[in-house]
Amino acid sequence: MKISVESIVKAPIAKVWSAYTTPDDIKQWNAASDDWHTTQASVDLRAGGAFSSRMEAKDGSFGFDFAGTYTKIVPNELIEYAFGDRTGVVEFIESETGVTLRVTFEAENEYPEEQQRQGWQAILNNFARHVEAS
Repeated sequence: MKISVESIVKAPIAKVWSAYTTPDDIKQWNAASDDWHTTQASVDLRAGGAFSSRMEAKDGSFGFDFAGTYTKIVPNELIEYAFGDRTGVVEFIESETGVTLRVTFEAENEYPEEQQRQGWQAILNNFARHVEAS
């Protein structure tokens, strides 16, 4: 099953792309709630390149690495990637009102669909706030 989430970012496409693909920016926006944060991020933005974000609860009780390999990159338009046995697609859709950022990913079996949707949507909302505030 695939899940899609999206957010409109009121910023130029180059700024949106940069914030989504720059490790220092990723550490600022990549969290689903205020009690989580990303402590490390790495990006090798090319087909076959690796990415990784270390996500941790701020109280130190839990953490995990969200990591994978990019499978297709079209600058300012598309990022496709594999993580574990799942895949994801990030679309950057430019319009007069801003950039619609749409993320579609294969759901996992461990957590309910709605919980996954809410978590990924919260991260995307944080991303939009980060870009628009900077």
